[in-house]
Amino acid sequence: MRNLYLALDVETRDEAFHLLKRFSNRPAVKVGMELFYREGARFVEELVDGGYPVFLDVKVHDIPETARRTMRQIGKLGVAVTNVHTLGGEKMMRYALDGLRQENDTTRLIGVTQLTSTDERMMQIELGIAGRLDQAVLRQATLAKQAGLDGVVASVQEAKAIHQKLGDTFMTVTPGIRLGGTEDDQVRIATPHEARLAGVHSIVVGRPITRATDPMAMYDQFMKEWGQMNETNR
Repeated sequence: MRNLYLALDVETRDEAFHLLKRFSNRPAVKVGMELFYREGARFVEELVDGGYPVFLDVKVHDIPETARRTMRQIGKLGVAVTNVHTLGGEKMMRYALDGLRQENDTTRLIGVTQLTSTDERMMQIELGIAGRLDQAVLRQATLAKQAGLDGVVASVQEAKAIHQKLGDTFMTVTPGIRLGGTEDDQVRIATPHEARLAGVHSIVVGRPITRATDPMAMYDQFMKEWGQMNETNR
C-alpha cells in the first residue's frame, strides 16, 4: 500500500501528540533521530500501540554485529518500516536484516542511498565517490536488494531507474516532497504527482504539513495530489 509518512520533526513526545491531535485520522508517521534520541523506544511503542504506522528513520550504519544487535532491539518495537545506510556495505545490511528477523518478519527494512541534501558535486568532491549521482544510487540500491532488503530511500529522480532494474515490487520511499515553489536544504525534491508517476511506493512529508496553519488541510492537499485521497483519510 502507498503511504504518506508524516515526519514528526518536533523535539518532544508532547509536541508530537499535540500535533497528531490536529488530525482526524491516524496518519502514518516518520520518527527521525532527533525525536527518537530524545524520547526513545517507549515513545515509538506508544505510537504503534495507538494505531499509527511508524517509519523509524534511524539510518543504522555501524559494524555488522552492532547493526545486527541494534536491529534486534528495533524489531521488538513493531514498526512498519526502518532503515540502514547502504554505505555500510552488503555484509552489514545482511546482518541487520538477520537481527530484525530474529524478532519479527513484518517490519520492512530499507536502505538509505544518498541523502536528498547531496548533489553530484558534493558526492564526487567531498565524499570521493566517482561517477554520476544516479549511477551511485542505483549501485547502492542493487547492493541493498542483493542483501535481501525490501527497498531503499531514494529521490524521485532515481526511483524510475531503480524500478526498471530491480522490479516494481522493490520498495522506494522518497523524502524531499514539496507542492512546489519551496526552497530548503534538500536538493533533489519533487511533487507528490511526480513521485506517483515515477512509481514511488511511499513519500515522506514534514515541514510543509507540520508548519502549516492547518496541518490537516495541508495533509489532505498532499494526499490528493499523491492520488491517495479517500474517505478513510478524513
